Parts: sequence; structure tokens; C-alpha cells
Amino acid sequence: MQLAHEDLARLVRTALREDLSETGDLTSTAILAPETSAAGRFVAREPLTLAGIPFAAQVYHQLAPALAFAVFRRDGDDVPAGECVAAVRGSAQAILAGERTALNFLMRLSGIATATRRCVKEIEGTGAVILDTRKTAPGLRAADKYAVATGGGRNHRFGLYDAAMIKDTHLAVDPDIARAVAALRERGIEAERITVEVRDLDQLDRAIAAGAGRALLDNMDLETLRRAVARAAGRIVLEASGGLRPGRLRAVAETGVDCLSLGFLTHSTPAADLAMEMESQR
Repeated sequence: MQLAHEDLARLVRTALREDLSETGDLTSTAILAPETSAAGRFVAREPLTLAGIPFAAQVYHQLAPALAFAVFRRDGDDVPAGECVAAVRGSAQAILAGERTALNFLMRLSGIATATRRCVKEIEGTGAVILDTRKTAPGLRAADKYAVATGGGRNHRFGLYDAAMIKDTHLAVDPDIARAVAALRERGIEAERITVEVRDLDQLDRAIAAGAGRALLDNMDLETLRRAVARAAGRIVLEASGGLRPGRLRAVAETGVDCLSLGFLTHSTPAADLAMEMESQR
């Protein structure tokens, strides 16, 4: 996933405004002279898959373009504990003003990328792929999905506007799958952009008959997933979902499903441990 520059700049601008408001860094501006120089090193405190370097660089570009920002490792790199991934030199006030915002992006996005990379490796060779979901932090969807792609996963629909999913909540109001799919097709939405969430094989049969391009197999056990794959016989893309976590993904992938969608990647993955190490520049 390529993150648009305008999205990157907007996310960083919002984060800086949240932390600095109109007043700025009360502590640093009070105790450090404006001409004081320093260097800050961003260091991985644990093994991780790096994501968020463009965000950290943008933080300092917006705060003080004169700062020198050096990149030592790129997004997508697997980084060992103790390694410096980037450094910034110049005004100590500016470096410290951006420290937490830069780290917040690096830690969150590297956490997501690291978890994604672990999941991708777990199902390697099965033919299935790891997908993300819309269960992202409000306002950070572009960043969260960027991190998933950096870790080797694939992005599912970005929002409600770019693909259709007939969920169980829709079917609770109107259970007619055929009518729902037909209504979407009448609006010019291609079959491959229509997913039906199904809880059993009967609903899967109805989704296939209706002409949906994808079926989300919700919380099915392994035997039911295998039966769903046999029943579908390649006529519809099958996506397993529901409570999937690292350590139990391979068995799901080996049932023959095409995709595994994991909400936890963006809603509950722990942040990666990175820190800034500061030193004065005399």
C-alpha cells in the first residue's frame, strides 16, 4: 500500500496539534535555550518489523525543516533489538517536541507490522493470504492499513464506500441474500466487490446462487471450513474470520480457504518497543 503524501502530512499535523496545541512544549522551551543542539536516536528495544519511518520523518519536517533526519533502516525491515533505525540532529527543543509523536507512530505501526509478518510466516506455503479489517483506530485507518501492508498482509476494503459486505446485521433486518446481492448488482457493483457474511453452509449456498463474489465464513470450525471449501468448489472467494490469532492460523489456512481476515492486527496488537536516546551536541 502506498500512503499518499497528503494523508501522511494530515495525520502527522493532527497528531502534533493534539500534543502541542497552540502553546507548544512548556517544559523544553522553559529549560533549554533555543540555540541548544542535540541528537536523538530511535532504537528498537525488541526484535520487530519496522513501520512508521515516513511518519517520524514527517513529524520533524513539520516541526523544524532545518533538522537533519537520517534513516538507517527502512519500513518492512526485520530489525534486531538494540539497533538504531533513525536519528535526528539539531534544535533540542524541536527534537523533544516531536519525540512522543514520532514514537507513537513508530511503536503502533511497527507493532502492527510485526504481528502481520508473524501471521504471514505462519501460513506460508498454504496459498492463503492475511487480510486486515476496518477495526482500526479512529482517524488512523490509512496508517494502520499501511502497517499491515508493510508487514506483508493485504488490505481489505478501506471503508464502506469501496466494496460491499452484506453482514449478519443486514441479514438480521432482511434475511434475503438473493435480494441483497441483486440490489447491489443493480447499482453497478461488480460481483468481486460483494461479500456475504455467512454463518452456515446453507447461507453459503445462497450467496453462491445469488452471484456474490466473496463469502466471509464467520466463526466456523475447521471441519465446517473444509466442507465450505468443498461446497464452493472455486465458485466464490472464501474468507475465514472470527477470533483468529497467531498460533492457530495454519490449520485454518490448510482447510483451503483463500483468505484469513484478522481484526486483532489493528485493534489489539501490542505496540512495539522503541525509544529515543538523547545526547547533547556541544
